[in-house]
Amino acid sequence: RLSRWLACFIAAWLSLRLLQSKQSPSFTSTAAEPGSDELPGHLASKPVRYAGRTLDLTLFAVTRALDVIAGELWHRRRLRRQAAGQWTPVEAAISRLTDPAVFALSSGIVMWTWIYQPSRLPRAYDKWIRSAAAVDERLLEALRRCRAGELVYGRDTGQAPLLGAMCADYGWPREWGDPARSIPFPCEMVHMGCGPSCERHAASRFLRSFRWALTSYLPIALVLAASRSSSSSTSRTSSRTSNSLRALRHALLSAARSSTFLGAFIALFYYGVCLARTRLGPRVLGSHPGARQRIDGGACVAAGCALCGWSILLESARRRGDVALFVAPRALAALLPRRYNADMQWRETLAFAASTAVVFACALENPRRVRGLIGALLGVVL
Repeated sequence: RLSRWLACFIAAWLSLRLLQSKQSPSFTSTAAEPGSDELPGHLASKPVRYAGRTLDLTLFAVTRALDVIAGELWHRRRLRRQAAGQWTPVEAAISRLTDPAVFALSSGIVMWTWIYQPSRLPRAYDKWIRSAAAVDERLLEALRRCRAGELVYGRDTGQAPLLGAMCADYGWPREWGDPARSIPFPCEMVHMGCGPSCERHAASRFLRSFRWALTSYLPIALVLAASRSSSSSTSRTSSRTSNSLRALRHALLSAARSSTFLGAFIALFYYGVCLARTRLGPRVLGSHPGARQRIDGGACVAAGCALCGWSILLESARRRGDVALFVAPRALAALLPRRYNADMQWRETLAFAASTAVVFACALENPRRVRGLIGALLGVVL
């Protein structure tokens, strides 16, 4: 076991160092430094290289290693407690809710980052969330300015044109977009033309998001179903037809379930924002301008972030773990700097090598412990 771990550790260390050796313009800058004695007072430019280009890969490996270690320890504890007849309903609930809780926390961090610091997310990830959320950029900018203290309720800080232009586009009274006169701006603006009802807006968001997700999930599910049915070794025509129908049914149910999950995710996020703005927030924090400022300055977004991730409970137990392990590294990346001093790069390399060694060693000894597509892939490769 130790020899396997060391072999994987050395291979992972050298492999990541090879990736890190390639320079990238986005991780290189210039810094001014004093010139030579021959040119006193002259400032020379010196290239400064930063690390972090491989951070996403490292966080992916760390997340997988933590999942392997935590899963193995919890599995041993469960066997020990069940053998002693001491396994409790609370422990069973922890087993069921760990993956949903990890996803809810991770997706909440990602959504918070997307609204307030979108530059910290990968460009493709940011673009995908924008497409799924289908929100007017001016609303997001208003929330950012409200949190930064640039848009203040009850005061004229010159921010009225931002939402005033949105009011003109949607045919609303222009006063709605003036924070000095409208405290707060109506929730109907968040609904973007869906009417004043928060519940109707949430239902509309669910239906639109469900249709949008289905156009992505259904073709993939059908292709996978076709590949499975074509690879079947059954020779009978009736059996092949039965298998094809079963695969088609499974593909339709899987696509519908995943689309329902994504639709509920988006609907719960928006409804959480509305709950904090109009239903619960004013009762807890008050309705004076200062309370409204706190609600729109972060509390409403936090409510949406806390609520949306629990839509993962609509997915199957296996898919919950896969999705949680997919989102968790991106949440960690949102909390860490994208660039850091190159002198500290050895720490990232150490974390990657140790984590990869844990995952590979476990894949060799106990392949079922490495979950998801990565586990299946490593089982074939190794």
